[in-house]
Amino acid sequence: VQLVESGGGLVQPGGSLSLSCAASGFTFSSYAMDWARQVPGKGLEWVAGIYSRGSTAYADSVKGRFTISRDNAKNTVFLQMNNLKPEDTAVYHCGRGFHVAGTEYWGQGTQVTVSS
Repeated sequence: VQLVESGGGLVQPGGSLSLSCAASGFTFSSYAMDWARQVPGKGLEWVAGIYSRGSTAYADSVKGRFTISRDNAKNTVFLQMNNLKPEDTAVYHCGRGFHVAGTEYWGQGTQVTVSS
């Protein structure tokens, strides 16, 4: 299983970023996928998840601002982040599974920094 995130960077408060996660080594379309984030000194915080058939769920902290989606033909899961806030600053990881306890594999992560 390999998960490779991309798309992180520096953005001003109120701005947007789109993250991508390319998956390989398993039948992507058969698995739920999710995103979680981590700041130094804290554990993983689950952000959003998408089931194999497309149903989604979000943490309250990002609901209405973030959108998770997937392209099964391209083995890729996305996280569109709008109206970003400084407290969204973290390393964002994609995972195979749903919620932190239900995720078997995590990617290395991509840094998102929200700052003016």
